[in-house]
Amino acid sequence: MPPSRLFDSRAANTAKGRAQRLGGDIFLARAAAEGIADRLEPVTRKFAKGLMVGGPVPDALKGFAADWQVADFNSDDFLDVAAERFDLALSVFSLQTVNDLPGALIQIRRALKPDGLFLGAILAGSTLHELRESFAAAEAGTLGGISPRVAPFGDVRDLGGLLQRAGFALPVADLERTLVRYSDVESLVRDLRSHALSNTMTERRRRFLPRRTWNALRDYYAAHHAAQGKLNATFETVYLMGWAPHESQQKPLKPGSARTRLSDALGTVEQSAGEKPR
Repeated sequence: MPPSRLFDSRAANTAKGRAQRLGGDIFLARAAAEGIADRLEPVTRKFAKGLMVGGPVPDALKGFAADWQVADFNSDDFLDVAAERFDLALSVFSLQTVNDLPGALIQIRRALKPDGLFLGAILAGSTLHELRESFAAAEAGTLGGISPRVAPFGDVRDLGGLLQRAGFALPVADLERTLVRYSDVESLVRDLRSHALSNTMTERRRRFLPRRTWNALRDYYAAHHAAQGKLNATFETVYLMGWAPHESQQKPLKPGSARTRLSDALGTVEQSAGEKPR
């Protein structure tokens, strides 16, 4: 039996095409690209061949590699690029609707040369928790049940663990939170569509949302997630960073290899487990 797929690849591609036609302000993607650039700035080495997963390459990132190739995961979550070809691989939200995220990270790591660097941004944590709660309350109150409306987002610690599982060395995952204020829910939905972040889950309800449910959603959102007449929308971006393994990289010390006692460093007297303090 094939594994269940959280996201509908065809719907995700349709959402991307619609986002390109809308040409809206993709401020979240722009901020994420700038966040990646900030994390690349301290890296002193030069990168010759760069891979932009999902593309195109944002202006803020073009200068970090001499030559770029753009590639994306297909409907089977396959990244058609050569192994050990790239010095640098970047992703700005392009892993958001991948069904096999661990497998996608493994493929990116394999595409990197030894000591190549991956840095990606993905929405995670409590992103859109206000909208998720409002949808659930509105559907429960008007339809007698709830349906998948807002995709689940990973925890920053779990995402960091996926980097390790994928074979990356020196993995780092850190989170930035952004609170956006909206005049109405329609403006939030418009921004989500501009970012290709509309609902593409396989188990989504395919019918249009009834007017009474939409009104209930707007009322709940305004009553529970508003301040000073504006609706709050939370976005949490997790930045994932890891290196393709190489023998020159730092490695953790072996147990028992320390040359200095902890008690000496702390200025205390070392006692055995069976010795009582005096």
